[in-house]
Amino acid sequence: MSILKALLLVSVSALWAAPPPPRTPVAPLLAGEALALAGPDGLVYLFGDASRELPMGSLAKLVWLKLEGSVWGSVGVQFNCTGTWRGALCTLPKGHGREDLAKALRDNCDLSFLAWSQASVQWWLRDYGEGAARARLEDAFNPFLGDRLPPGEGLPEIGPSWIGTGDLLRASPEAMLRWLMDPAQDETLRMARRHLLSFNQYNYKQNAWWTVSGTTQTGADAATASTWAVGGNGQILAVLHLPLGKGKAEGLARFKAVMMVPPEK
Repeated sequence: MSILKALLLVSVSALWAAPPPPRTPVAPLLAGEALALAGPDGLVYLFGDASRELPMGSLAKLVWLKLEGSVWGSVGVQFNCTGTWRGALCTLPKGHGREDLAKALRDNCDLSFLAWSQASVQWWLRDYGEGAARARLEDAFNPFLGDRLPPGEGLPEIGPSWIGTGDLLRASPEAMLRWLMDPAQDETLRMARRHLLSFNQYNYKQNAWWTVSGTTQTGADAATASTWAVGGNGQILAVLHLPLGKGKAEGLARFKAVMMVPPEK
């Protein structure tokens, strides 16, 4: 190996492992936590095992937000979550009650997104046909599918696995962050900020933080569940994954603690 090449490798390795700049504060992680963040400088910083691929859980709703969020927002989608729907279970056993798009994002309501996604797919079939509808679905979810979707021309059934249940959709904190950082997701981030912030925060508070959780459970035991948390403030964008056995409230609390999000006033 040439001396120049060795120096370049050392420099790149040092940059990749470097802590965030002072204007991107991060508190120490707990055991099993993994964090990927992009600071105001646009560089990606990784902490813990942030490149490890894991079940994506209900962060899949961010992909659906990209796909159909504008349509759902314009038609004012509504759903009455009772905890079960067509054999599927929500993240809250007793249900969330009446949901709109903003509330379903805040509540992490799987059933709302499942119902709206199934309705959207019927619109696609009517407007585009089955082949184009499948292509639309695959194109959006391709970064998280790997080779787990069986080949074929037909549109797969849109069940809980497409909302993040089980192992069909997988991501790492790093992969999720890089997907969100892609300019193609600019409108997705704007929609997330608009739906997750209050009126005053969205319109008048500069650098207000929005946060959203995504839970995943690969078995019947709650100990197999883990939580993702994603958030940003217009300058910093971060994805945190918690170890098994943690829920939505813990995920959002840990995200705010790790990213040193100031309390709301």
